[in-house]
Amino acid sequence: MKSDTTTTVLNFILAVLVILGVVFALLSMTRAREFKMLSTNATLANNALMRAQGLANDTAAYNASAKSPELARLLQSIQPKTAAK
Repeated sequence: MKSDTTTTVLNFILAVLVILGVVFALLSMTRAREFKMLSTNATLANNALMRAQGLANDTAAYNASAKSPELARLLQSIQPKTAAK
């Protein structure tokens, strides 16, 4: 063959590109799996937060009618702190 060196170089480049394609496909699959797991965990954490927030709202509504000083102190302690500007 006239261009044996050129054919070798092109075959080497092709092999490198195939290997890179496989590596990127594997990385993509693992990151998609990790994203799915993180998304599920975030949904569970959000649901737990919503339940706790609902319980706090129900407790505040009960305290509005019962007027318990101990309960008012507890509700004050769990209120989120506002950022000072």
